[in-house]
Amino acid sequence: MEAIGFTNKIQPHSSSFSNTHFGLIKFRKIHSGFEPKIPKKWKSLSLFGGEREKRLLKEEVFLKRNFSVKCRAEGIERGLMVGGGRSEERRELMVVAERFKVVALMACVMCLCNADRVVMSVAIVPLAAKHGWSNAFLGIVQSSFLWGYIFSSVIGGALVDKYGGKKVIAWGAALWSLSTLLTPWAANHSTISLLAIRAFFGLAEGVALPSMNTLLSRWFPCHERATAVGISMGGFHLGNVVGLVLTPLFMTSIGISGPFILFSSLGLLWLTSWISQVTNDPKESNSITKAELRLIQAGKSDSPTLQKGELPPLRLLLSKMPTWAIIFANVTNNWGYFVLLSWMPVYFKTVFNVNLKQAAWFSAVPWGTMAISGYVAGAASDFLIKAGYSLTFVRKVMQSIGFIGPGLALLCLNFAKTPEVASVLITLALSFSAFSQAGFLLNMQDIAPQYAGFLHGISNSAGTLAAIISTIGTGFFVQWLGSFQAFLTLTACLYFVTAIFWNIYATGERVF
Repeated sequence: MEAIGFTNKIQPHSSSFSNTHFGLIKFRKIHSGFEPKIPKKWKSLSLFGGEREKRLLKEEVFLKRNFSVKCRAEGIERGLMVGGGRSEERRELMVVAERFKVVALMACVMCLCNADRVVMSVAIVPLAAKHGWSNAFLGIVQSSFLWGYIFSSVIGGALVDKYGGKKVIAWGAALWSLSTLLTPWAANHSTISLLAIRAFFGLAEGVALPSMNTLLSRWFPCHERATAVGISMGGFHLGNVVGLVLTPLFMTSIGISGPFILFSSLGLLWLTSWISQVTNDPKESNSITKAELRLIQAGKSDSPTLQKGELPPLRLLLSKMPTWAIIFANVTNNWGYFVLLSWMPVYFKTVFNVNLKQAAWFSAVPWGTMAISGYVAGAASDFLIKAGYSLTFVRKVMQSIGFIGPGLALLCLNFAKTPEVASVLITLALSFSAFSQAGFLLNMQDIAPQYAGFLHGISNSAGTLAAIISTIGTGFFVQWLGSFQAFLTLTACLYFVTAIFWNIYATGERVF
């Protein structure tokens, strides 16, 4: 009778459930600790009939076998579980999704990718003291990495479009780890051999970002892609922290060769896991579940890969202004990024006279916060897309934050009087800069999914040329004017101008 009273009480709220036992069924589900999230229509059942339990069982079996809800907006398919299906649901939840394994391994290699770069930014201080290098020559040594990087970006991007990211980044990691291992020997041998090894190191690392972008676009639906890129780039920025913190420690305890041996060994260790656990496309994976594969395929549009002998249409790509918006954004982002990456330890030592270990710690803090803010930017971008905002609006908002924020912070940096204040301002600059990951970095897949790797290579090569100019230019400016202020102001103005260009010409719609 209590159950009947409960049924009568809730019936007026929904006419579609009149003459049913929905109230009774809900009463039982509350006691079992399960609250259904979507309403379910049941066939009419007799309250007092002797066949009640049999009919209930038949309905449960019917729902379990045949009833599903497809959420096409988010590319998700969920089976409605009742009764014994709950144990199957628990088993599914206990299995780590394959795409999360892919992004975890990608974050690890991106961390090593950047840590290997940063080792030289710290080691160059004692090397310069040992060999008597000037600030101008320091800029040349720092930029030698970019000499190879500028060529491999385009070539690597085209290879990624054709062969996928798995093999390309595997070869890249193997070669840049070998180059890292040989760097101390090259430095002791001659400056020419050092410059050659650093250029080869850059040649190997140039494939990393195009591989990451293309591989994640295949493994993640569009509404999760910004978060996946945020996690991977978070690993990239954490590489700065790892490199800046561990390099002085290993140099003090082992010598200059210590950090180079450490990071090259970690790269080869990562390679063994990558080769055995990752595929170019989720459809090629033997470990992925059918449910996860459906989720990925429903949440993205597949683009055909380039056919054998087919070349990407360079003239067509360069004929559209959204392409130039991405190129200029990459130029500005790399200009500011490499100035801070290459010169931050020297900046703290020169301007505030802090020792090498202190300079490394002051330099590491901003990169750590950049890793966090990059993830926040990706999550915020995906949230806005799910909320119904257009891709164009989301990409423009994220990129505007990624340029205007660093520009203002660098202007304020000219007035910093203590290393603590300078570290806070650089932290703000890099934290805002991380929002570019949800801007131009994702926009390549938006406008040209079939040629995204090649487009990334083109824009990255232009950005690398800008990074070479800014890295060398900083050295000459500091030697000529005796301070960093003029170059910081120039970099801030470049951020503001590119933000305006981006908002005029960028789009989130497919162009190619």
